[in-house]
Amino acid sequence: MRLAMFAAFVLTIPLAAQTRAAGWGDELAPVPSPERLLAIGPRQSEPLDWPAPPLRRPPAHVRALYVNGWAFGGSRFWDLVRLADSTEVNSFVIDVKDDTGYLTYRSAVPTAIAIGANSQLRARDTEARLRALHQRGIHAIARIVVAKDPLLARQKPTWSVQDSRGGLWRDRLDFAWVDAYNDSVWVYAAELAAEAVQLGFSEVQFDYVRFPDEPRARMAYAIFPSRRGNESARNAVSRNLRLLRDRVKPLGVPFTIDVFGMTTNVSVDLGIGQVWEDLVSTADVVLPMVYPSHYYHAMYGASRPNAEPYRVVKGALADGQRRAREMGRQTAEIRPYLQAFTLGAPRYTPEHVREQIRAASDLGIHSWVLWNPRSAYDPRIFARHEPSPTIALARGLAPAGVAAGPERRTRR
Repeated sequence: MRLAMFAAFVLTIPLAAQTRAAGWGDELAPVPSPERLLAIGPRQSEPLDWPAPPLRRPPAHVRALYVNGWAFGGSRFWDLVRLADSTEVNSFVIDVKDDTGYLTYRSAVPTAIAIGANSQLRARDTEARLRALHQRGIHAIARIVVAKDPLLARQKPTWSVQDSRGGLWRDRLDFAWVDAYNDSVWVYAAELAAEAVQLGFSEVQFDYVRFPDEPRARMAYAIFPSRRGNESARNAVSRNLRLLRDRVKPLGVPFTIDVFGMTTNVSVDLGIGQVWEDLVSTADVVLPMVYPSHYYHAMYGASRPNAEPYRVVKGALADGQRRAREMGRQTAEIRPYLQAFTLGAPRYTPEHVREQIRAASDLGIHSWVLWNPRSAYDPRIFARHEPSPTIALARGLAPAGVAAGPERRTRR
């Protein structure tokens, strides 16, 4: 009973952004960049020294930034490249399909064309930008959102969660979801993954590999037309993760999945179909989103978890390591998503982010991804190094008029 009450509490934690003035670290939804209305500058589209050898293996320690589609397609991309040139950052997680269902580049996948997923492209010169990453040795990871796809839900209602009162079922933010029991939803994600690898991405990361995290009262109206008899949400997620794995394996790149942070310490599936043991036995890399702001009072002995990032992140990851060891066989690499945004008090600083990195490192985990929805990262977070001559020369490929130096604060 206590566990059930805990799970119910977790799923009521608000994920809405703060409403006060924006600054570094604030969690604000990414907004369309006005740059998408402008012509690509000549230096962005000039021929590059290509082909470069594709990066088929990740760095020994992946130290990545999440880069939303608008940031990838705009001038902020070059700011982030310069940041990586002179710091420990060596990888970007780039949206291919975000949680709107729209794509970053123009896809030739038939489903994407049929539903209009190419109608709000985030980047016009994806190939050139990927080439720039390859030349600098920056590992390019394609992020593909699976089950939260309101565009696919609208355009293919037979693939979608239905409402017993009529029409499509919607979550608290009025987003429709596709039916995670439906194989076709996952096949579509796998087709996009194959295309992304062909385009130049060296790893594929799937997000929202789950059912909606909504209160029981709202879920009572949800109908999943593709459910197989009494199949559980947990079994459906496991079955379809295997489908994804089997389709990604021939691509020769790592198969990685983003999962709820709470999966490391909760044995039930939280109603979303994710159980830690299933996840680490299927993927090559599992990325638990261990954001301190998402943990409840007194978790891991922290009276204010958001104010004690080291304690919370270390506790959550240690739980994940312990449960993986107890399986007695080889399991996925654990590569956490860490909080680089502010959600509630205190306002997050570079020190709060470094404390999370230190917590992971103290457990022997030296790979991580930082999440900021605006893709705005304070350079003071990162350990610095001098760029190699090759990278210094490659900086000349950045578009004219963009100030040099990683110290430039990135703001939208």
